[in-house]
Amino acid sequence: MDAVLRAMFGYCFLVFIVRIVGRRPGKQMTPFEFVLIFFIGGLTLTGMVADDRSLTNALCQIATVAVMHYVITWLRGRWSGFGRVADGMPLVLLEKGKWRTQTLKKKLIQDDDVMAAARDKGLERLDQIEFAVLERNGEISIIQAKE
Repeated sequence: MDAVLRAMFGYCFLVFIVRIVGRRPGKQMTPFEFVLIFFIGGLTLTGMVADDRSLTNALCQIATVAVMHYVITWLRGRWSGFGRVADGMPLVLLEKGKWRTQTLKKKLIQDDDVMAAARDKGLERLDQIEFAVLERNGEISIIQAKE
């Protein structure tokens, strides 16, 4: 019964912390935020099933991660350079019909991935695309060429 109560309390505390830390729709989450969610979940699980079953220890770890998230978020807003390091920056994959092959290779993106994003926008040909940009959240944005 003790484990069930720990799990219930851990779950409620985790939901509370995630609400405080902030939320975005899934497509708008940065890799940093995905790491935060998985890390906090792992810490919660550790406090419930590990050898050290101290609930206080687990709650302190989760609270520490939440405070660090706030500090990093504050630093990102204060210094744009820190934001580029923490979240990355948008990268141009296609510019006026020319592929940026080095960027594609470095980010392990195929031109088919870009064209799939273009088809989602109703574009079928390369000449219909002005720019394709890999956003900080991993989504590919397509800017349609003016006709």
